[in-house]
Amino acid sequence: MRTLETATRTDWVIDRIVQGFIRSALALPYDKRVRLFGRLSQHGLSPLTGYRKRAIEQLQFIWPDMDPAERKRIADGVGNNFGRTMIENYSGADFAKQVSQAEVYGGGLEAVAEAKAQGRPVLFVTGHFGNHEAPRMALTQRGYTIGGLYRPIANPYFNDHYVKNMQAMSGPVFPQGRRGTSGFVRMLKGGGMGTLLFDVRAAKFPRIPFMGKPAHTATSVADIALKLDTLVVPYFGIRQPDGLSFRIAIEEPIAHSTPAQMMGEITARLEAHVNAHPEQWFWVHRRWK
Repeated sequence: MRTLETATRTDWVIDRIVQGFIRSALALPYDKRVRLFGRLSQHGLSPLTGYRKRAIEQLQFIWPDMDPAERKRIADGVGNNFGRTMIENYSGADFAKQVSQAEVYGGGLEAVAEAKAQGRPVLFVTGHFGNHEAPRMALTQRGYTIGGLYRPIANPYFNDHYVKNMQAMSGPVFPQGRRGTSGFVRMLKGGGMGTLLFDVRAAKFPRIPFMGKPAHTATSVADIALKLDTLVVPYFGIRQPDGLSFRIAIEEPIAHSTPAQMMGEITARLEAHVNAHPEQWFWVHRRWK
């Protein structure tokens, strides 16, 4: 991974352009900036980067009988949701205010409160769905401290402020890799709480059915949970029809069993939300390849 010391001039230029867009958007009222970034991503970033094309291809792979117009509608929604999520996560207090108004519900709420009282570690798990930071922020607003494990962005300049923004928004974060994972695990061992996104392709791990097709799925969540006796709670930030508000689902904990069984259940939880709101999942990932 490149660092600030090894970053290129191109990295610097690209970061300044992106930061310029973000600063300009932050000058707008919250609702207007979120809608603007949604449109920019849907009509600009998504087609230019090939995201829309890839989303359509994967939608066709999963739902070959779907009307092509419907696939395009969903792919456009994917791009729009991506843009909204990006600027929301840079909107600080404005995003926090929006999340504070969300309905937070689900059978996991009581279990999380009990785990905290007992000093038992909690591992939240989610996917690239809706806004995946909304649940962490909602629980942070309720007095929980939840660390995160993230994949560093290739551009070191962008990664630098991206990380600072995540830390300011919801708590400590650790980069993927040996050192970062060790720090994340130490936090859990101390009775802490952490969150992981599991829905990207992990070629070295077993295939688990997702949306009816086998997909390589990391068992890290289950492996950590079984080793540390960690409560595992799926949670999701579900974007509502107005495009701005959320419902936050804190779901029933995943029973400890085998890694394959646990990841199968976690995958099924995400799958249910994707089926209900397909435009809110990031179909751009090469999930099945």
